[in-house]
Amino acid sequence: MEKTVLADIESVDRQSGIPQDAAASTSDQRLRELGYKSEFRRDMSLFGVLGISFCAIGILTGMSSAFQTGLFSGGPLGLFWGWNICSLFMLLIALSLAEICSAYPTMGGLYFWVCKMKPETPMLGFCTGWIYSIAMTFTGTSGNLSVALYLASLAEVGQGRTLTRVEVAAIAWGVNIASGIINTIGTKAIGGMSSFNLWWTLGGTLVLVITLLVKAPVKNSAAFVFTDYENFTGWQSRGFVVLLGFLQAVYTLEGCETAAQVAEEAKRAEILAPLAVVGSIVGSWLIGLVYMLALLFSVQSIASVQGTSFAIPIAQLYYDAVGKRLTLMCLTVVVLAQFMAAVTAFTASSRLFYALARDNAFPLKSKYMALNRFQAPYWGVWTSVLVGCVISCAYIGSTVAFNAILSSAAIAVMLSYLQPIIIRVFWPASSQVSSFAGVLHIALIATSPALDCPTEARSPSDAGPGR
Repeated sequence: MEKTVLADIESVDRQSGIPQDAAASTSDQRLRELGYKSEFRRDMSLFGVLGISFCAIGILTGMSSAFQTGLFSGGPLGLFWGWNICSLFMLLIALSLAEICSAYPTMGGLYFWVCKMKPETPMLGFCTGWIYSIAMTFTGTSGNLSVALYLASLAEVGQGRTLTRVEVAAIAWGVNIASGIINTIGTKAIGGMSSFNLWWTLGGTLVLVITLLVKAPVKNSAAFVFTDYENFTGWQSRGFVVLLGFLQAVYTLEGCETAAQVAEEAKRAEILAPLAVVGSIVGSWLIGLVYMLALLFSVQSIASVQGTSFAIPIAQLYYDAVGKRLTLMCLTVVVLAQFMAAVTAFTASSRLFYALARDNAFPLKSKYMALNRFQAPYWGVWTSVLVGCVISCAYIGSTVAFNAILSSAAIAVMLSYLQPIIIRVFWPASSQVSSFAGVLHIALIATSPALDCPTEARSPSDAGPGR
């Protein structure tokens, strides 16, 4: 690794030759004040940045992939109340992160905020950056394998053919490479895709909800949806089982901070990035609630979903509720959203590698800071692809090992959330953001139980491979 200069985390490219008083946009001026020159074209609008966070959260995909976690651990009771409680806590966390993001709108995101607010402890920022970069890479890998599993479920429903682990891993490799190609095309492609994903999520949710409520042969009662308790876990404690069901919500709602990773590619980043952080949680809360209620009113048999042979258990719920042909349509809607979410994870990881390299905290600085003609940090993109392909091979040998690797990503994300919030609460004098201590203290409390949730979020029998 090149010499680490963490104490000077605001490193400036001294060869830029750009005068500090040159005419520039407000965002570029703020970036220079933070010690960096602008390298990326600011092509992303509010919908582009908001779409990035929506992609990362992946409300349709996260809810679909992890729905069975709550269904088997607490049932509809745990799912409904867990979703609303966890969404409220995640909103408080998002408000705290958005405040910091508005003051430091750089693609370093969480790690730069830690370094800036606690400069006397540079190792804290260094660890945050590496932990979060690993989390983003693993999240992309997880999402790409989920795409492969959705495609496997499509094959099972449509052709009655069960794919082997080798075939699923091969599809995951192809999805990894496709994600790399799209990210290599650059900012406009990602911005356009994320904007499209925003509308795809809204339209797709509407289509799925209408399809389920119209075609389901039996509609469940309100008493079932809001009060029915189910336990397929083997644990006897009713309260503990319901809390396990909260994992579905925590797992689904991770990713709002991804907007910060493209802050240097957004117009008026100090406004749009924080809006995207908060707006993505608010939108996901509402969209997810509507989708969840449709699923709960339409599920025909929880035992059938629990005993399914399909690669993704949600496919069984659709198959029972709407039949073969409409199940294929519903899974297609979800798999496209899943693919866009996976692409976004590699967008975030490649930008984070760039930011770390810029601050001499990553090896091969010149390589990872290189941009192609599409303004994409392609070394970071293809490093993410390579790691994703390698980890996907673990799925061939053992799904338990694969899910154990990916479980670390969920834990890492929550740990990364915790550090800037703790610094903002307990060392406010070291930060330059406005006073917002009340919300931050509540967010800190909200973060503490969330840290315990992801340890089960991607277990093989529960949440599936990820999103």
